[in-house]
Amino acid sequence: MSVRNPRDFWAGAIYLALAVVVIWIGRNYHQGTAERMGPGYFPTVLGSILALIGVAAIVRSFLRPGEPIGAFAWRPLGLVLGATVLFGLLLPRVGVVASLAVPIVVGALASRYSRLDVKSAAAAAGLIAFCVIVFVKGLGVPMPMLGSWFGG
Repeated sequence: MSVRNPRDFWAGAIYLALAVVVIWIGRNYHQGTAERMGPGYFPTVLGSILALIGVAAIVRSFLRPGEPIGAFAWRPLGLVLGATVLFGLLLPRVGVVASLAVPIVVGALASRYSRLDVKSAAAAAGLIAFCVIVFVKGLGVPMPMLGSWFGG
């Protein structure tokens, strides 16, 4: 019996590996019951569901034909990862508004379909405003509006 759908097989393997890690981490927490859940209940249940999905994907990979896995997209991965790191590094220095603009712009560069125009600039401004309203004002997440570079 051979793998007929490599995408399903490797997706299922990743789900199954992640599920094992989540269940293993949650094993030392008190489980509780469905009525009175402990801190280990949710990760264990979620990990179990993810394991079932992983097993289903692996089984399906032997039954249904599919496309081979294409080349790995290193450039978008590097840009998105770099944008996330830049956000974390810039947040205390320039504040939430300027540091949110960086992952939006750099992340957009990861897609070959994105372009800078009035519509995308308005969407970025709206996303930044939404994040500030929800996280800083609404939830009270302690992020500076202006960082140390701007005297904040």
